[in-house]
Amino acid sequence: MTSVTRVLVAEDSPTQAFQIRARLEEEGYEVNVAKNGQDALDLVAVFGPQLILTDMEMPVLNGLELVTASRTQHPTIPIILITAQGNDESAIEALQRGAAAYLPKSQLGDRLLSTIDQVLELKKADRSYTELIQSMRYNELQFELHNKAELISPLVELIQQMTAGVSLCDETGRVRVGMAVDCALRNAIFHGNLELSREALEADRDRAIEGQPTQVEQRLKEAPYRDRRTHVTMKLTPEQARIVIRDEGPGFDTSTVPGIEETKVLNEQWGRGLVLIRTFMDEVSFNDQGNEITMIKRSSETG
Repeated sequence: MTSVTRVLVAEDSPTQAFQIRARLEEEGYEVNVAKNGQDALDLVAVFGPQLILTDMEMPVLNGLELVTASRTQHPTIPIILITAQGNDESAIEALQRGAAAYLPKSQLGDRLLSTIDQVLELKKADRSYTELIQSMRYNELQFELHNKAELISPLVELIQQMTAGVSLCDETGRVRVGMAVDCALRNAIFHGNLELSREALEADRDRAIEGQPTQVEQRLKEAPYRDRRTHVTMKLTPEQARIVIRDEGPGFDTSTVPGIEETKVLNEQWGRGLVLIRTFMDEVSFNDQGNEITMIKRSSETG
C-alpha cells in the first residue's frame, strides 16, 4: 500500500469509538475520531479522510444530518452509516440522501472491514478515458460470466467508469451505482447459480479461515452449478444506463419480494442488498422467474 487510507469516525460513545479505532488501526488505517457530526465536518478539511464512518445517534449533528451536510460540502467522500436496531427508516433515508452504505451495529464485528473495503474499492476509478467516454452517444455491453468472484470487481469498475463518463452521476453517485451492481452480481452468482444461502456463505468464511474446503469450491466442481453462467447487459446513453443481470439458477418467487417500505428486511443480508439496489437505482424490476433483475439509472438532468 503506497499511502495510508484515512478514515474519519463520528461516534459519541467513547467505548464504541475506541473499539472501532483499534480495529481499523490494526488493519493499517489512519483513524481520527469526532464526537459528533459537526466536529466531523470541521475535521474533514484538516484530516482529509477518504471515508467517513458515522453513528446515527449523536448530539449536535446526528448521522443523518452529517450525511446531508457532507453530501453538499464534501461530495467525493463516501459515508458508511452505522445503524442500531429500530433505526431502519432513518437508514433508508440516509441512503436516499447520499450515504454509500449502512452497517447494523450487530454486524460491526463481522462486516466492518469488508464493508469499508467494498466502498473504498468502488470509489477507485481510472479517469484516463473520461474525455473519450463523454463523447459517446450510445453503447451496449454484453457479458457471460463464469461463477468467479474475481470477475465482479473489474466489471463493476467498468460500469462505474462508463456511467460516470457520460455524466449520469457525480462521484458519490458512481459509488452508489457500483454498490447496486456489486450486490446484484453477487446475488446472481452465489444465491442464483450456486444456490447458496446467506448462512451457507457465512459458514464458508469460517471454513476458509480454518483452511477447510468451502461449499463454493465444492459447487464449482459439481453439475449443474459449475455449468451455469451470469449474463450481464448494459445499454448506456447520456440519458440513462439500463443494466440487466440474469443467472441460470431456478429463480425465486418474486411475490415474496418486500416493498422498500418494509424496513424490517434491512437486517437480513439479501434484504440489505435489495434496499441498497432500490435506493441507489431509479427503477428496479424482476422477471417472472425471479432469476433476472433490471436496474435503471437516469441522469439527474432527465429526472
